[in-house]
Amino acid sequence: MTSLDFLKLCPLAYCLVLFVQLLSPPSFCAFAYATSTTEAEALLKWKATFQNHTRLQNLTSWTYLPAHTKVAPCFWTGISCNAVASVSVINLTNSGIQGPIPKSLETCKSLIRLRLEGNQFTSNISKDFGVYPNLDFIDMSHNKFYGEISQKWGQCSQLETFLIVGNNLIGSIPPEIVNAHKIHRLDLSSNHLVGAIPKGFGRMTSLQKLMLNGNQFSGCIPSEFGLLVDLEYLDLSSNKFNGSIASSLGNFLKLYHLNLSNNHFSHGIPLKLEKLVMLNELDLSHNSLEGSIPPEISNMESLETLNLSHNNLSGFIPPSFEGMHGLSYVDVSYNELEGPIPNNSAFRQALYLQGNKGLCGNVEGLQPCTHGPRKDCKWVFGITFSFIAAILLLSAFFTIKFVVERKEKHPDKAEKHLHEEISFSVLNFDGKSMYEEIIRVTENFDSTYCIGSGGQGSVYRANLSSDNIVAVKKLHQLWDGEKNLEMAFLNEIRALSEIRHRNIVKLYGFCSHHQHSFLVYKFVERGSLAAILSKDEEAKEIGWRKRVNIVKGVAHALAYLHHDCVPPIVHQDISSKNILLDSEYEAFVSDFGIAMFLNPDSTTWTAVAGTYGYVAPELAYTMEVNEKCDVYSFGVVALETIMGRHPGDFFSSFSSVPSSFMSSSTSTLPTHQMSIVDVLDQRILPPIHQEAEEVLSLVKIVFSCLNPSPHSRPTMKQVSQLLSTQKMHLSKSLRMITCGELLAIDPLTA
Repeated sequence: MTSLDFLKLCPLAYCLVLFVQLLSPPSFCAFAYATSTTEAEALLKWKATFQNHTRLQNLTSWTYLPAHTKVAPCFWTGISCNAVASVSVINLTNSGIQGPIPKSLETCKSLIRLRLEGNQFTSNISKDFGVYPNLDFIDMSHNKFYGEISQKWGQCSQLETFLIVGNNLIGSIPPEIVNAHKIHRLDLSSNHLVGAIPKGFGRMTSLQKLMLNGNQFSGCIPSEFGLLVDLEYLDLSSNKFNGSIASSLGNFLKLYHLNLSNNHFSHGIPLKLEKLVMLNELDLSHNSLEGSIPPEISNMESLETLNLSHNNLSGFIPPSFEGMHGLSYVDVSYNELEGPIPNNSAFRQALYLQGNKGLCGNVEGLQPCTHGPRKDCKWVFGITFSFIAAILLLSAFFTIKFVVERKEKHPDKAEKHLHEEISFSVLNFDGKSMYEEIIRVTENFDSTYCIGSGGQGSVYRANLSSDNIVAVKKLHQLWDGEKNLEMAFLNEIRALSEIRHRNIVKLYGFCSHHQHSFLVYKFVERGSLAAILSKDEEAKEIGWRKRVNIVKGVAHALAYLHHDCVPPIVHQDISSKNILLDSEYEAFVSDFGIAMFLNPDSTTWTAVAGTYGYVAPELAYTMEVNEKCDVYSFGVVALETIMGRHPGDFFSSFSSVPSSFMSSSTSTLPTHQMSIVDVLDQRILPPIHQEAEEVLSLVKIVFSCLNPSPHSRPTMKQVSQLLSTQKMHLSKSLRMITCGELLAIDPLTA
């Protein structure tokens, strides 16, 4: 037999025989003619190396039965054979296997397909895999493989799909990999790879999908990239790429997805991107892009999703965007854009326009535009609108305050005008007509329409004649001399009249009357987070992805209050009962009755306020209020969302330990030794893969928010950014990670 014949006949199971040392190397060739009995024995030996082999229910068919040696193991779960009954395909996808890869696997030359994704295999990928001339598909994603990508993969001449997502790979991409010129899908995302993209990548002309996101690649995109004319999907997000975005990307005429977000790209958006007429999704967010938005972008006639947020883009949004009828989602927040938004449904319904210096339009959160030439009247519009808005707001505020004080000084006159009403309106609602309609549709605030109550009042659902549903917060008797209720009423009007954010409940209007005083809000369908978590069936509907998004929404809202409002606003009562969820489980922060407007030039002091169990511990010995008080309350709410219940005493053991615990032993602290899985809500299955990484990152950030020292807590801006960009890679099973390990990690430096 020639060596070539031997290579053709050597199936995976024969190579496993070497691994389990059934034969000495000199006699191995004799097994080229071995029966399936040998293959079965070899596979069973491999199965025996799995740490949890006795609990693998899906591998119960892996049993050697002499009477069926001619068919075993070809009919075992996950095993397929070729025409001569030799194993050619192994598929162990999501089998829950824990264990090594046989070292002799690197000598197997006839392997065609190998699927090991979704397990906990632990092997050095640099050493345990060899050259496979017949291999066309391999997926090793979401395991615990480590080491560097071997240059040997470039010698796999038939390889078409190469996936190693979510492992612990290090090092750079070997230049030799470009020799595997048939690869059309390459996914190395969510590892720890570094360095630049090899310039020879332009030779991989079969590439259709390339995913390198979630690593630490750096440098510029090589110009040779433009040769990948068949590329359809490109994701380079969450790396450290810098320089200009390569104009050669405009050559990818088949591209439908382009994500370059969370990098360090600078300069302008290349005009040549207009050639990407097949593009559906474009994400250039979280970079340092400058200049104006090229009008040529509107030539992307297939574009549905556009994200340019968190850059330094300036000027006007091109009017030509009005013709982009396929556009359904737009995010241009946190740039330096100005002028009117395009008359396009995507922009009219956009939720992310904030953080710019002068955008205007008839949408929520923006000032209306003036008519006439934009450049000539832009400054007039800004000054005039701001002045009028300030006058109206201050008039409403001080008129109510004046009436309250006058009633206190002249109770006889107040009695005389018992039937006179005082009403004001905000956001185009007439106070008097709204008052009358709300009284009518709620049947004078009948308990049938009550959907919640609190210390300041009760909340009612009102179905208006306009088919709008609103939530009405009716305060307890306002004119009874209780200063706290009066101030809460005025405070909430002031706060919600001045702020606009997608994760803050929208105030439609308010009415002040001698019998009833109430605030009118947008109705949020699902009610409070606290109520949902308290009901098992409803809590089960909130999966891990939804819970992470809820926490992100609250973080974004608080970051806006603390860092984008002037003066900064401290909510003071962040709790799960004040977080409302809509039909899509989007979070809305509500109840600004005790919110404080901070003076940046002085310290703000107040009595202890807020909900028990959520108040920052330092308020027990100081009356100083600052943003870090909200950070602590946010941490409690976030942990409650993950645990499914209020943390109670869970975190008290952490808070009672000096800050030096992070560098000391935690062996005497049972809570520190608790697995993070045991902390999570037990009513839903533990998260896996990417969800597990997101939840783990979230818990790590939340623990830092609950630091007993306010100076050691992150700001909400940092929290918001970390939740959007940071993902913790799993180096071991989620069940093996303890709370103490997460506490020892500083999320700001991780």
